[in-house]
Amino acid sequence: MMTVRNPPEGYAGVTPYLTVADADAAIDWYQKALGAELKYRMEWNGKVGHAELAIGGGHFMLADEFPDMDMMGPGSRGGTTVGLLVYVPDVDLAHHRALAEGAKELHPLDNKPWGDRSAQIVDPFGHRWTLATHVEDVSNAEIDARMAKMAG
Repeated sequence: MMTVRNPPEGYAGVTPYLTVADADAAIDWYQKALGAELKYRMEWNGKVGHAELAIGGGHFMLADEFPDMDMMGPGSRGGTTVGLLVYVPDVDLAHHRALAEGAKELHPLDNKPWGDRSAQIVDPFGHRWTLATHVEDVSNAEIDARMAKMAG
């Protein structure tokens, strides 16, 4: 008997599932702007019923809006309360590419006290992303000291 892996190979215990107004456009944008790789796409009633993309060593899923199932994206709901963080090999390049592809910048690139170089963007579909590259290992005590120094 085969052992079934839970979660499946390559997936984390928590996997983001995004709903967007135009899933095909979103898939294209995530591939171009964030370097995501489309792993699976399923159609349902002429729309993207489910898609899976790989990025930063993990996966996320997405689908078109299906209002009859109360699946609506940030644009239809007036915003999002969830942010996604993705580690990329070169955050400067990823940030530049995302902005060139139409993302809105929330917080510019800078080095953070916890050892990440990161920026925050909102993609054209209303989802908030933190793009990051881990550049320094920092202890919790050092993070606290750096934060205290920043607070003045």
